[in-house]
Amino acid sequence: MKTLFVFDDQEALVDIHLNAISFSTYLNDYPKLNEPKVRVINLCDSERYLSQGYYCSLLAEARNHQVLPRVKVINALREDRANPWFESSSDAALETEQTQVICMGDVTDSRYRKLATSLYQNYPSPILLFDVHREAGGRRVQVRRGNLSELTEAQRDFCLTVLEDYSRKSWRKGGANKKYRWQLAMLVNPEEKVPPSDKGALSRFVKAGGKLGIRVHTVTASQISDINQYDGLFLRETTAIDHHTYQLASRAQSHGLVVIDDPDSILRCCNKVFLHDAFNYQNVSSLRTLILSDIDLASVEKLEQSFDYPIILKMPEGSFSKGVFKVSRREELINVAQSLLEESALFLAQEYMFTEYDWRIGVLNGRALYACRYFMARNHWQIYNHGSKRFFSGGFDSLPTFEVPAIVLSTALKAASVVGNGLYGIDIKMSGNHAYVLEVNDNPSLDHDVEDAYLGDELYMQIMSEFLRRLEMRGR
Repeated sequence: MKTLFVFDDQEALVDIHLNAISFSTYLNDYPKLNEPKVRVINLCDSERYLSQGYYCSLLAEARNHQVLPRVKVINALREDRANPWFESSSDAALETEQTQVICMGDVTDSRYRKLATSLYQNYPSPILLFDVHREAGGRRVQVRRGNLSELTEAQRDFCLTVLEDYSRKSWRKGGANKKYRWQLAMLVNPEEKVPPSDKGALSRFVKAGGKLGIRVHTVTASQISDINQYDGLFLRETTAIDHHTYQLASRAQSHGLVVIDDPDSILRCCNKVFLHDAFNYQNVSSLRTLILSDIDLASVEKLEQSFDYPIILKMPEGSFSKGVFKVSRREELINVAQSLLEESALFLAQEYMFTEYDWRIGVLNGRALYACRYFMARNHWQIYNHGSKRFFSGGFDSLPTFEVPAIVLSTALKAASVVGNGLYGIDIKMSGNHAYVLEVNDNPSLDHDVEDAYLGDELYMQIMSEFLRRLEMRGR
C-alpha cells in the first residue's frame, strides 16, 4: 500500500524525508491511472471548516483512499474541543505541565501512554495535542488536532521520526497479499490471565482464515490505530461495556466492518439483568432469578420466601465465574448484597442448583457448532475456583452436537436467538428432563484441545467460513 503524506503547501515540505506532497498536488494529480492502493496521511491544518485539511480528507474518502483522519474525526475534534472529556480516574492527580503531543498513537511521556492510546482510538488522527487539568473527582482532558508548524523542535523531531517509521511499515512487498481478498483484525490481550483463546487456538484461526482468502492479523488494542484498514474485527479478548473492546466493536461496526461479536451482543450478554429479564419475557427456561435494587428487611424476607439457602448472588456484569457468590445464611446474604450494591445499582439473586457439570453449547448464527461439558473445580461449586491456584478449573469433555440431549440443544438455540446471530456460548444446567439456561456468553472460550477436541481444525474453519460469508454479503 502506497502512503502519501499531504501538507498544506510546498514550503512545509522542506527537510521532511517522507513521501510528502502538497495539497494542490493531491488535488490536481490524483487519482492516478493504475495506481496501487493509496493511504493518505492528512497533515494539513483542518481547524477551520472547509479548509484544505477538511477537503483533503473529503477528497480521499471520495477517491476510495484510506485516509487519516476521516472527515467524521475532523468534525468530532472541532465539536468536542468545546466540550472536553471528563473522567474519574485513579490518575486524576496527573496534570500536564505543558501540552503533550500524540503522533500515530505514540507519546513521548510514558506517564500518559494509556490516556494517549484512548484518545487516539477515539480520535484517530496523525497528530493530536492534549492538556490534562485536575478537577474534583477526576480530570478534564482537552484534545485537538495538531500541526507540525506549532510544535517545539523536540516535538517536531519526535513526530517526524514516528511518521518515517510508519511510512516504512506501511509499504508492503508486491504480491505479498495477492492470495488474500480480505483483511481481518483479531483482537487479543497477551496480559490476560484467562483469555478467551490460547495461542494454539489463535494460530489455528490464522491458518483457517488463510485457506479462505482472509488474512488474519493478531493485534492488541493499542495496535489498532485505523480500523478502516481492515474488513472485519474478531474479538478474542474478554469483553466488557465500559472497556475498549466494546468501543472498538462499536467503531468497527459504524465503519461497516464485519464484527464478531457485535456491540449489541456484547451489551446484551455482558449484563445478566438484560438476559434474565429477556428470558422471562420470551419464555426461555432458566433458573429462578430475582433482580433487586436494595437489601432492606423487606427484600431479605422476599428472598428467603422465594429461595432456600444457599442462594446465589451475582453482579450484573462478570465473566469466568467472577462476581458470583454463594451465601448460606441471612448475615452473609446482607453483607454480600451490600458489597454488590456499592458497585452496581442492581444485583441478581438466583436459586442454587448443584450439578456435576454444566453444558456449554457453542452457537454461531443460530446453529449449534460444538458442545462441551465443564465439570466443577475440585472441592468447589463452580467451574472456576479463583481462590485456588492448583485446582483453578475442573475437567471437561467435548462431544458431537448429535449426542447432546435434544432439550439442551433446543434450549440453547432459543436462548441464543434472544441475543442475536453472533458467536455465543450458552451455559446450561440439566436436572432430570429439564434444561435451564445460566447465561449466554459473547466471545466464548475457544481453546485448543478443549472446545475443539471433537471437531479439531474444522471448528476454526466453520467460524472463519462465517466471516467469509458475511464479508461476501457485505461486498455485494
